[in-house]
Amino acid sequence: MENTGEAQNSKFKQIWLQIVKYKVAFFNTIYGKVLTILSQVFVGGLFIFSGFIKLNDPVGFSFKLTDYFAEDVLNLEFLSPYALWMAVFLVILEVILGVMILLSLFKKPVLWSLLGLIVFFTFLTFYSAYFKKVTDCGCFGDFWKLTPWESFWKDIILLVAILILFMGIKNIKPILPQKVNIGIAVVSLLACIFFGRHVLNHLPVFDFRAYKIGTNIMEGMTYPPNAKKDVVKYTWTFDVNGEDVEVTTLSANYPEVEGGTYKSVTSKVIEEGYEPPIHDFSIESLDDGDVTEMMMEEEKLIMVIVYNLDKADEAGFFKVKSFTDKAIDAGYKVIGLSAADPDALKDLSAIMEFNFDFYLADETALKTTVRSNPGVMKVEKGTITGKAHYNDFDTIKL
Repeated sequence: MENTGEAQNSKFKQIWLQIVKYKVAFFNTIYGKVLTILSQVFVGGLFIFSGFIKLNDPVGFSFKLTDYFAEDVLNLEFLSPYALWMAVFLVILEVILGVMILLSLFKKPVLWSLLGLIVFFTFLTFYSAYFKKVTDCGCFGDFWKLTPWESFWKDIILLVAILILFMGIKNIKPILPQKVNIGIAVVSLLACIFFGRHVLNHLPVFDFRAYKIGTNIMEGMTYPPNAKKDVVKYTWTFDVNGEDVEVTTLSANYPEVEGGTYKSVTSKVIEEGYEPPIHDFSIESLDDGDVTEMMMEEEKLIMVIVYNLDKADEAGFFKVKSFTDKAIDAGYKVIGLSAADPDALKDLSAIMEFNFDFYLADETALKTTVRSNPGVMKVEKGTITGKAHYNDFDTIKL
């Protein structure tokens, strides 16, 4: 038995040595060198692009991390309070690692860091896709929406490219002197920090969301005449002579089952149809119900967005008070939009002496409208003509 085991180990060792030999031989050829350089540019460029897109909107990426931390997903809710700073750290790390691999700077530690990140992201995207927990990973923010499975396969391709870099590491050679490369990396890091600080204290420089300036909200919610609808599969369960019998239909119409007593029905979307860019925005009044269309007819409307009262910046409310008083004097109708408890909003209005009423809206939609809590959105006949962080209310022209 020992001789058999030793023989198998020797055979595996010979196979492994042959693989290493062919790998070394291949990466010493022009094809191996070209493959390494292409992988280097691909990995570095994609990490810089992906990181910068998210750095433009770190608040949005923090919302996505919070989704992953939720109890019904990864059950890591204790990390939620730190989601924003984790988001900023991760996106800056993405950019800097991308820059460093392009510069061939500190190859081994950079490659191991890239491998760690991509393994982490691959796990998240697979978890999202397989368990259908988070429908959008946020890999490219709102610039480019990917399905969970598309995100997963993108990460697999990146993982393969990084493994190629490990195998062809001798071909990763710097073009510029070491000091110049370090200088570029340091400048890139400082630029990321200053850019991140700017967007956190104001708004994203580039707005890729459905509520960007110039968008008409009502038009953004409309369906084209020939829009494709969801294909839904309905599974009906009936009791027939004491046994459960399932009937599957593609219609919500109640099926007839001879001698059967209805027990339950479940539905599942098997093919998604058209979804308008704006699909979850509404303005609800406790007294009058849905008043969205009525508000979108206003010629001069200011909407104060407070998506979550507990997470709002208290100092921002003093700026809201000053700005909204000016807006009312200028002839604007001012309303507040929040997903918070109506009684808590009344208490806030009383304390701050706000001269406008709050209406209810979906929290997710409000998070998308403006990345500030509180923030302001200026609307004319349903068209967004201005948005501002509470630090920039003076940029809204009344």
